[in-house]
Amino acid sequence: MAKKRRSQAPAANEPSQRQLRAGELIRHALTDIMMREEFRDPELQGVNVTIGEVRVSPDLKHAHVFSSPLGETDEAAQTALAKALNRAAPYIRGRLGKHIDMKFTPQLHFIADHSYDEGAYMESVFNSPQVKRDLVGDEEDEDDE
Repeated sequence: MAKKRRSQAPAANEPSQRQLRAGELIRHALTDIMMREEFRDPELQGVNVTIGEVRVSPDLKHAHVFSSPLGETDEAAQTALAKALNRAAPYIRGRLGKHIDMKFTPQLHFIADHSYDEGAYMESVFNSPQVKRDLVGDEEDEDDE
């Protein structure tokens, strides 16, 4: 008798494959919309928006969109962009519904994405003279062995 395979359910805090696929579908569609659309809001005109990640709720009816202005590291500018995108969210949702093939078009909640700032900070830490000095010491120890 063949054993049945049990599919492993994701942990409580981890998104399912379905959520991940939907998030990527929405992210690609939003990127396309942001590139092609003209917005009436003056805070959105001429701004290149980076969509870093989209996290979708288990029922796929809400999407948290992590966004930031391209190349901008100022926290105030990132927060202002998120507020402007939230004002335009109903319009963007309508455009999104025409780009994706899902049963429901999720409600969009834009959040300022600070992950690029954190990555830049980590890069500066790794390139600091103190850390490089420690790495050179470790490489010499490996060569001696």
